[in-house]
Amino acid sequence: MPHITRRSLAAATAVLLGATALSACGSSDSGGDAGAGSGPVSLTYWAWAPGMDKVVALWNAEHPDIKVTVQKQASGDDLVTKIITAAKAHKAPDLVQAEYQALPTLVSNDALADIAPDVAGVKDKFAPGIWQQTTFGGEAVYALPQDSGPLMFFYREDLFKQYGLSVPTTWEEFAATARDVRKKAPGKALTTFSANDSGLFAGLAQQAGAKWWTFEGDTWKVGIDDAATKKVTDFWGGLVAEGAIDNQPMYTPAWNKALNTGEQLAWVSAVWAPGTLTTAAPDTKGKWAMAPLPQWTAGGTATGSWGGSSTAVTTDSKHKTAAAQFATWLNTDPVALAALVKESGIYPAATAAQTSGALAKAPDYFANQPDFYTRAAEIAKTTAPAAWGPNVNVAYTAFKDEFGKAAKAKSGFGTALSAVQSTTVADLEKQGFEVAK
Repeated sequence: MPHITRRSLAAATAVLLGATALSACGSSDSGGDAGAGSGPVSLTYWAWAPGMDKVVALWNAEHPDIKVTVQKQASGDDLVTKIITAAKAHKAPDLVQAEYQALPTLVSNDALADIAPDVAGVKDKFAPGIWQQTTFGGEAVYALPQDSGPLMFFYREDLFKQYGLSVPTTWEEFAATARDVRKKAPGKALTTFSANDSGLFAGLAQQAGAKWWTFEGDTWKVGIDDAATKKVTDFWGGLVAEGAIDNQPMYTPAWNKALNTGEQLAWVSAVWAPGTLTTAAPDTKGKWAMAPLPQWTAGGTATGSWGGSSTAVTTDSKHKTAAAQFATWLNTDPVALAALVKESGIYPAATAAQTSGALAKAPDYFANQPDFYTRAAEIAKTTAPAAWGPNVNVAYTAFKDEFGKAAKAKSGFGTALSAVQSTTVADLEKQGFEVAK
């Protein structure tokens, strides 16, 4: 079976085009490996999630014929580079924890195996928008979803009541609320636009229907400046320009203080926000509430995602079937999922685990909202498809550079978006990809 190359990745990106998915190399045609009657198997798993060794210990205790060893790694681009380097030397581990946006890069570098034959029947355990990120919309399966980060709207319930504010259900209402806050409490802001957080912006564009990377024939098309993203850019840039919201980056001492003192009343974030708020704004525990993300059209239900990762089997693994068996257990078995929540602090991608076990009860920080995870699970089901490409890291870096300048100047957001588009296209061309003009 042919290896996936930069050109043959075209079919794998059928999510965006409705094209026919390619039949890719390698999963369980690895010489009848596995945990099934061929003797004990040892697998190596590169992962960064905390406590993963404790979760894997549960597997090892019940599966003496397939032993998994966790090797703790750094996350992000460093791990992607390390995986690609190891794959080129044919020294990659059997399994890797990979962020969703990294999958096209890893697939185009022939680092990940198609494990579709070994995970039949697993698809329905995940929301369609999450499953699509590991399959690119085709029949090949390059990873199993592990955790997800559906976007939501977090707000100070007490301050909204104090200032007579309603929770916005549309972005138009969100803008009106931001202006209202400035009028009623000039020293406060509804929220901030943080140019440091490419992933949040990507999730907001995803919700609006953006398709940043698509593929036709042998040619990539970069649509970072598509109509949906321009709409998101104009919206947030406009609020910054008029002073309706703040323009400071998140995850700084100043931002923490703004949350803790009520200078910032709301935060567009993901389901993992309670953990961050616990540290950033400890004095406001029990004063926040969560609601669905505002919509572009009244009555809509779509959300984007910020963060999330998967478990993939590498093309180097000599035991792909056994590796896929472990990956399936890790991401679908109730015992494994409960352990991931407890030990690793993740929000599982498997829908059945989002309201059970450790998630049956609201986070302590949101004890005032006992249905927190029930509502979160409903929101997670509406995650829109994402469109990732081979150079997400370049686009994200360009976003931080260009939007950082615009946020500081409180102007030039449209120009910044065009610059991100141009930089991403130029990088793809430099790498040897054919790119539509």
